Amino acid sequence: PVAIINLMNDPAVRRHLPLAQGEFGDVECARFVANKERMWEENGFGPWAFVLDDEFIGWGGLQLEGDDVDVGLVLSQKYWGAGPTLYRRILTHAFEELCVDSVTALLPPSRTRVSALRRLGFCEDGEVVLQDQHFIRYRLIRSR
Repeated sequence: PVAIINLMNDPAVRRHLPLAQGEFGDVECARFVANKERMWEENGFGPWAFVLDDEFIGWGGLQLEGDDVDVGLVLSQKYWGAGPTLYRRILTHAFEELCVDSVTALLPPSRTRVSALRRLGFCEDGEVVLQDQHFIRYRLIRSR
């Protein structure tokens, strides 16, 4: 839990998590992990923890956002360059294993660098408001 707590309290990471409110401590971490595990139980998919050389580097995966299957990825700043590789693995899981028709990615306006998503084929698809926070929605449609 300490690695998750450190990640979720890192100011460089936190500025891209507008729904995160207040301190992220032991109680919030336990609630967070239970929520992510419940996603797997209820939907058959959810986020993974990413570990490299025995070091927790972040988490990410798929979750329902309304009627959409949404991809999320939260990495330690040191590993931000690993995003495209991890996105490809998550998208392979979504399209080839789960056979979903499309995947969305909701990015806050603070995320101005979206070239990696665009290279993967994501296109801007409007805006979404969640808990009074604005997000730009990107969508990737499965190629047939």
